[in-house]
Amino acid sequence: MSRIGKMPVDMPSGVDVKVDGSQVTVKGSKGELSRQFNDRVSFSVEDGVITVVREDDTRESRALHGLSRALLANMVHGVSEGFTKVLEIQGVGYRATLKGSDIELLVGFSHSVDVKAPKGITFEVPEPTRIVVSGIDKEQVGQVAADIRKVRPPEPYKGKGIRYAGEYVRRKAGKAGK
Repeated sequence: MSRIGKMPVDMPSGVDVKVDGSQVTVKGSKGELSRQFNDRVSFSVEDGVITVVREDDTRESRALHGLSRALLANMVHGVSEGFTKVLEIQGVGYRATLKGSDIELLVGFSHSVDVKAPKGITFEVPEPTRIVVSGIDKEQVGQVAADIRKVRPPEPYKGKGIRYAGEYVRRKAGKAGK
């Protein structure tokens, strides 16, 4: 049995879960998320706890058991508390500014790079070298943060670029380091 799949998902107060076959809708204070799951797993809601049950013991069902539980737990956490990713910008003259709901990045190109905020995502720029990406969908928050990082990934010689907060960039010596 999957160690992750057999753990129940606790529903915080203010979160409502509706199961309609393999379609699960989660409503909370921050918003609403809905997802279509595979038919090999089913969900039961009782006493503020959601349990995920797999139909049989095939390899695919066992794999989907833990995945479905993790996705459901992320949905519940997202609508109650939300998710954030913090990006740091390093480099002389590199900075970000908030323009309405979008971000303008100045990261060493001859032009500025504008990043539009998709629906459900909010940007914050507490300081010019820090970007906070927030939202209720963990997958979408991570993808938007990865797309921003892709504009100018950190390079190994001087460490300039956009990186996740706390990310370690392995440095190289360069030509003079021999």
